[in-house]
Amino acid sequence: MKCMTPSDEDPAEVTAMDPEQKTDFSTKCGFVALIGAPNAGKSTLTNRLVGTKVSIVTRKVQTTRARIRGIAIFDETQIVFVDTPGIFAPKRRLDRAMVDAAWGGAADADLVVLLVDAQRGITEDVANILKKLKDTKYTLALAINKMDLVRREDLLKLTKDLTADVKFDEVLYISAEKGQGTGELVDYLKTRLPLSPWLYPEDQLTDAPMRHTAAEITREKLFLRLHDELPYATTVETIDWKVKKDKSVRVEQVIFVERDSQKKIVLGKNGDAVKSISMSSRKELSEILGVPVHLFLFVKVRERWGDDPARFREMGLDYTK
Repeated sequence: MKCMTPSDEDPAEVTAMDPEQKTDFSTKCGFVALIGAPNAGKSTLTNRLVGTKVSIVTRKVQTTRARIRGIAIFDETQIVFVDTPGIFAPKRRLDRAMVDAAWGGAADADLVVLLVDAQRGITEDVANILKKLKDTKYTLALAINKMDLVRREDLLKLTKDLTADVKFDEVLYISAEKGQGTGELVDYLKTRLPLSPWLYPEDQLTDAPMRHTAAEITREKLFLRLHDELPYATTVETIDWKVKKDKSVRVEQVIFVERDSQKKIVLGKNGDAVKSISMSSRKELSEILGVPVHLFLFVKVRERWGDDPARFREMGLDYTK
């Protein structure tokens, strides 16, 4: 695993390279948006192709809340994978902003890959996505995930149904978790992306600031530790980040919930739950950064944080939707 080096200011926050700096157009570069219903495997696939964790993965649907970019190089091609929130029927302001972020990621990309869970097939969410893609001008590929868990005849029928009304440039069968078929997916993407200088430094794995990645990792540990006890009305923010003289990193984060009853769930009996979450998050952050991490978690009640414009800005979402 490549290390993300912490800095004294905004860790891992770097900007894209100026295309004018490089004139060798024998290289290729482009943005590939991964879209689909919640829990289709977009984050798992992004992490698999980038080679390290840039998106969190849990059993809960709608885990990814904003567009996450993972950057990978395959031979002479730099691919920027845009992991988008799952597309579903939105009910709250936060839901609408997440779905808008997903479609925005597709609109900005050179190529769009629709990921469909082979076991679930054409759910209501998938059917609605297909409707919207019917007359799209995107260069569109279909990747059917979990192909190893479904019989061949069922895969063929699902493929026929998915492609009945939508024109896909390519249909691929993959297992994001096991890596099956991902090489073929990359080979296809390499043929379709434009000649271009690389937009990011060779060793950059994501364009997200390390503060954001750290908050997302803690949010993942919340989901994994508390499962169905944890409400969706929970978010994590990194409020302080200091690199110490010995190169270790001191991180302070706040877990925001909407009610006192939720705070008790996150804290757990005698603080056991939040201690376990902190330990798991600290361990993973240390592995990613390659230095010791001292993580301090605080749990605070902020009623209706899901309607707070500042929280939306923190997550990179549009509050007006």
